[in-house]
Amino acid sequence: MMKMKRLALGDYQTNCYIVCDEASTTCVIIDPGYEPERILNTVNCLGLTVEAILLTHGHFDHVGAVERIAEATGCKLWMSEGDWSQPIDPLHTFYYPIANCDFTEVSFFEDGETIHAGGLTFTVFATPGHTWGSVCFLCGDVLFSGDTLFARSCGRTDLPGGDWNTIQNSLRRIAALEGAFTIYPGHGESTTLATEKQYNPYLR
Repeated sequence: MMKMKRLALGDYQTNCYIVCDEASTTCVIIDPGYEPERILNTVNCLGLTVEAILLTHGHFDHVGAVERIAEATGCKLWMSEGDWSQPIDPLHTFYYPIANCDFTEVSFFEDGETIHAGGLTFTVFATPGHTWGSVCFLCGDVLFSGDTLFARSCGRTDLPGGDWNTIQNSLRRIAALEGAFTIYPGHGESTTLATEKQYNPYLR
């Protein structure tokens, strides 16, 4: 059974999720955007060791604590290559500060790939549109949707890497999922796939 702790961090109140199986002593951190010491202290209070960081995308408000946590724990970093290999210009560097950084333990995942960490299995579900490489993570009956899907809304597409037609295709892909999923987004409160199919204008 999944055990999860949500932290809303920084000026943008980015959701950071500390996730593991209830029987595991290691955990996964999804989107550590800010406040690395708070994240590390929470992990310590839970009696866990960080095994991996998973990123739904590479925007600054989702990656700001990655370097500090990686240095402190030696954990592995997983993300999309599409958000890692960005052009080196001021605009891209601002929005994608992690791009081209010198991490020795970074791994790139592909759509449909499974990642085993924290005693759980996460399936990568590619949902570009908010950024080139945006993904969601499926884990049992849970969908970590990053900034692709929010309660009653969806991610913006007016920043570098965003594209409206592309995110529409990604949202249609999410809407086609079968099952009773709980959705944990990159910002805001959790919701359910059934609720979003009924009330979210971007998912109908």
